[in-house]
Amino acid sequence: MRILGINIPDEKRLEMALTVLYGIGRARSQEILKKAGVDFGIKAKTLTPDQENKIRSIIESYKIEGDLKREVANNIKRLKDIKSYRGSRHTKRLPARGQRTKTNARTLKGPKKTMGSGRKKEEKK
Repeated sequence: MRILGINIPDEKRLEMALTVLYGIGRARSQEILKKAGVDFGIKAKTLTPDQENKIRSIIESYKIEGDLKREVANNIKRLKDIKSYRGSRHTKRLPARGQRTKTNARTLKGPKKTMGSGRKKEEKK
């Protein structure tokens, strides 16, 4: 099954398989399946074409994948342009929501870069 050019895994339960799409998590996946009248535990390969079309039409009513990514990027760009505090944190690649940065914050800052002691080793004569 393909939705918006993305393959939905055949062997996973449909509830979890739909989370492959950017912008669809567990809660929205369950909501979509309830609207379509499809059981959560069914696998993508056992869907009938009618059920597939129902799910596809419901998903297309949401803003997901490229449109959602573009909207998020535009929101961050707007924050940077108006030079807000949150925008400056995004620019510096630091946490924007008040988390501590003395330790942790590794998700944004990346892996640790160990610094030397500042002293150079003396050569032996």
